[in-house]
Amino acid sequence: MASQLKNLSDFSHTTVPAANNYKFAIAVAEWNAEITGSLYNGALATLLKHGVTEENIISVAVPGSFELTAAAEILLNKHADLDGVICLGCVIQGDTKHFDFICDAVAQGLTNVGIKHGKAVIFGVLTTNDQQQAIDRAGGKHGNKGDEAAITAIKMAHLKATL
Repeated sequence: MASQLKNLSDFSHTTVPAANNYKFAIAVAEWNAEITGSLYNGALATLLKHGVTEENIISVAVPGSFELTAAAEILLNKHADLDGVICLGCVIQGDTKHFDFICDAVAQGLTNVGIKHGKAVIFGVLTTNDQQQAIDRAGGKHGNKGDEAAITAIKMAHLKATL
């Protein structure tokens, strides 16, 4: 999805179900903390706004985006009653291929954890070319990817609950 074409925090085009009965975990990377902190604040506020109670939200910090996969696996193994895990991180393109390896590994890893557990494991990881793009997507002019990740988690939990 091109952020220039859609504000990441605008959900006026869709219905967001009530989330009162759901339980979520949020795993947030400490690397690029200014950005990931904003993503976390957006996700948390969005969950609360849609009815998830504070006691039904588990928050954990991990060193970087690469560790989000292990965190999601640990959380789902330890808390079988979770409806989903929202994984938040930020990987900014550098001068080496490290960016590609990390982004690919996290995307594949989170997909695999979600399939394994049959639960929503949300890829709320910014993969940007530079710091300004990350700022713009973490509460800046393009909205907040954390908001979008939380809405996605709610909608996927609702899908599972209603099928």
